[in-house]
Amino acid sequence: MQFTKAFTVILVILAPLLADAQSAYIPIGSKEYHLMDRLEIKQSKFTQINFSAAKPYSRKNVVQEILLIDSLKNGLISAEDDRYKNYQKYTITKIDAYNIESLKMNNSEWLPEIPASFNSKRPVLQRFYTTPSNFYEVHSKDFFLAVNPVLNLQAGKETDNDQTLYINTKGITVRGMIANKIGFSSTITDNQERGPAFFSQRIRESRAVPGYGFYKSFKNDSTATDYFDARGYITFNAAKFINFQAGYDKNFIGNGYRSLFLSDFGNSNLFLKINTKIWRFNYQNLFMELMPQFRKNGDSLLNRKYAAMHHLSINLTKWLNVGLFEGVIFGRKNRFDFQYLNPLIFYRHIEGTVGSPDNAIAGLDFKANVFNRFQVYGQLLLDEFLISQVRNNPKSWVNKFGIQLGGKYIDAFGVKNLDLQLEMNRVRPFTYSHNDTIANYTHYNQPLAHPLGANFQEVIGIVNYQPLPKWYVKARAIYYYKGLDSSSNNFGGDIFRSYLTRSSDNGFTVGGGQKLTVVNAMLDISYEFRENLFFELNVQKRAFKFGNAASQSSTLFSGGIRLNFAKRSYDF
Repeated sequence: MQFTKAFTVILVILAPLLADAQSAYIPIGSKEYHLMDRLEIKQSKFTQINFSAAKPYSRKNVVQEILLIDSLKNGLISAEDDRYKNYQKYTITKIDAYNIESLKMNNSEWLPEIPASFNSKRPVLQRFYTTPSNFYEVHSKDFFLAVNPVLNLQAGKETDNDQTLYINTKGITVRGMIANKIGFSSTITDNQERGPAFFSQRIRESRAVPGYGFYKSFKNDSTATDYFDARGYITFNAAKFINFQAGYDKNFIGNGYRSLFLSDFGNSNLFLKINTKIWRFNYQNLFMELMPQFRKNGDSLLNRKYAAMHHLSINLTKWLNVGLFEGVIFGRKNRFDFQYLNPLIFYRHIEGTVGSPDNAIAGLDFKANVFNRFQVYGQLLLDEFLISQVRNNPKSWVNKFGIQLGGKYIDAFGVKNLDLQLEMNRVRPFTYSHNDTIANYTHYNQPLAHPLGANFQEVIGIVNYQPLPKWYVKARAIYYYKGLDSSSNNFGGDIFRSYLTRSSDNGFTVGGGQKLTVVNAMLDISYEFRENLFFELNVQKRAFKFGNAASQSSTLFSGGIRLNFAKRSYDF
């Protein structure tokens, strides 16, 4: 494919320009993300890690931030030093201090020296687990390597379901650095999974495993899936402020639990990312190869489509960050349109010059940290709209936009390490859809942004509590209503359908059509037995109502162990 060839050409051209140390990234869903959220809010004034809408985070940047905070907190350097002009002293809890040490241990390649306290008291065969965080690691002048097993074994029971639910994931993850110039990472897993009934139904409808993609039935059981997942990338700096990353993985743009721009809900994809960070600006270019909607019959080559996205993040003040986003999905059958390699914003202009065949979107996001306790954030997504229609005909189909508004409250009500989050997401009908079934905002039969697609309103409440260093409690409650389409009427809820199939131009409201109402509550309790090894218990209750039918509900109880792997969530 042309996109893959372009990758090779770019890397060959830029490789000789390598100029600075480069880092792998912390996988999305890792425990470090909540800690960095807390420290950012406590600091309130934006520092070098403040561009947190672009995920995943660089290990190097995170460790540098932690070391700066540590130095100031411990009085090792004066606050008058220029490096600390945006920092202020604040109180961290004993559990924060414990988590900071854990973060350092898990990213030790970026420490100036490894503390003796990180060494294991009883390494396995003197070569393995020399530190508690890595099964096998190599630290030398020009080479770093960390190799770890991946394991996720869960079993559960769902009411009104005679079958045992389970997840059986095993694999390996490897990351490293060569000559302080090239970073690399790879994770490979083999998975067997039987999820709750609504999860299995979604797989049947989309013909893809949420969060992954291709699958087969496990042992000829239509309720169980067998899938293989392989992700990896390389990363390097072409200049002091410009970072390149190329590979097959996921990205996320946003400050909330969900994102209306780009989320990690769906399958991984082939991508090239260029991130430029200088002064008060962080500018990210993302070019992706995606797969359009398909129905696979036997072994066959699937077609491709492509996406190009920009996100510019600006620190307007020391406490207010604003971002500008734009993206375009375009379907040139198995051919990348190189006009979209333009590194500057204004894709809409390019989309117009090629005849306006593509799906262009734009957006605005913001984040404000206040009083060392609170963060307010939000997103505004604009797919297509007319001011005249918004004012005079708010139910017009052309008013295609989405809104997110949320807030975080740390150490709530004076309780240390009790953190609350509340988020609202609302997306109008027909948002993300297009006039064909190729250029819609999807990849591998799954949404690229919010898992509910369009024509919905959602409210999410989250409680994170860490009462003791090794204990984690997370409770989530999700309520949403969504308008579903029928076989004969398109109400704008299915983003895979062409908006040309709508039956009228007016009368569209959020939740219109066949209304589905869902309440999904989850409680997760985890104990970290040793570094990155968790014992877990989970309870989930999901109730739903379709139209005027009676409400139905199910309860899921599960438990298991998890090692070096993000938690699986059935949160839709």
